[in-house]
Amino acid sequence: MRPPASGQTEDRRTAVRRGRRGEGLALWWLRLKGYRILARDLRSPLGEIDIVACRGRVLAVIEVKARDSLRGAAEAVTPRQRERIGRAARLFIGRRPVFASHRIRFDVMLVAPRRWPRHIVDAWQEDGAY
Repeated sequence: MRPPASGQTEDRRTAVRRGRRGEGLALWWLRLKGYRILARDLRSPLGEIDIVACRGRVLAVIEVKARDSLRGAAEAVTPRQRERIGRAARLFIGRRPVFASHRIRFDVMLVAPRRWPRHIVDAWQEDGAY
């Protein structure tokens, strides 16, 4: 029989489960708002994108943060993360030229227990051109 996992490993598993549930709730919420989900959990050497969604001529790159409170979720989006998401978004658009004419927007979806998800539209602007 294996020895019990360390507290850190269990904390990590709990965080991953919370994140997955948060992403599922965010996907549901976005679909209700009329977004078409194009991709989720995109990983590249340049960065990660939780959700890419489209509505009309807007391509939304969405970071999902699930925490114990909406405030804690909002505070978890760091400048370094925004940079990495921006790089990953440029790669996504570079590989899918059909979206080159769309307006690119960076959103955040905040998720906390017993609260409706909060969709922050245009949470930040990228300096780089697309």
